[in-house]
Amino acid sequence: MTTADAGVQIGYPPARPVDPELELGPDARLRSGSVLYGGSRIGARFETGHNVVIREQCEIGDDVSVWSNTVVDYGCRIGDGVKIHTNCYVAQYTDIGDGAFLAPGVTLANDLYPGREESAEVMSGPAIGAGAQLGVNVTVLPFVRIGEGCIVGAGSVVTRDLPPKCVAYGNPARVRGTVDGLVDICQRIEADDASASRFTFSATASADREGRV
Repeated sequence: MTTADAGVQIGYPPARPVDPELELGPDARLRSGSVLYGGSRIGARFETGHNVVIREQCEIGDDVSVWSNTVVDYGCRIGDGVKIHTNCYVAQYTDIGDGAFLAPGVTLANDLYPGREESAEVMSGPAIGAGAQLGVNVTVLPFVRIGEGCIVGAGSVVTRDLPPKCVAYGNPARVRGTVDGLVDICQRIEADDASASRFTFSATASADREGRV
C-alpha cells in the first residue's frame, strides 16, 4: 500500500509531449512536497524525503530512496537499491547502476557547452556504475563513466572516466588507489567522548592526510 503525506502530487502532468501515465510500484512512502511527474515507471518500495521532484520518462527500480530537496530530471535510469541523499541534482539522461549511493549535495551535469545549440542536441548525463559511492558535494561532468564500486571523495569534480573499484578524489578527480587497498576505518579513528560527533581522526591518521578519501 502506498503511503503519501498531504501535499504530495502523483502523476503531475508533464509539459513535454510524452505518455502521461505514471507506473508506481507497491508500498511507496512519499513525504510532503514530493512531486512525481506522469510518464515514469517506478518500482516497489520507493521512498522520498520532503520536496523531492521526479520528472517524466524516468525508469526507477525497486527499493530506491531519494531524500529531501533532490531533483531527478527527465529521461534518467536508476537501478535497484540506489540511495540518493539530500540536495542532489540528477541531470537528464543520467544512468545510475544498482546499489549506488549519492551523498548530500552531489550534482550530475549533462550539458558540455551550456547555451549552445549543438551541445543541447547531445545532452547526456554521466553513467554511475553499480555500487559506486559518491561523497558529499561531488560534481560529475557530462559523458563521464564511473566504474562499478568506485569511491569518489568529498568535493571532487569528476571530469574523466574512472575505472572500477578505484578510489579517486580532487579537482579534477584523479585515481589515488583502490577500494581493496583502503586502510581499515578502525585504524584511522578514535573515540571522542566529549563531542556529539563521537569520533575523531587518530593521531596517526592526522599525520598522514594522504590516506583520507
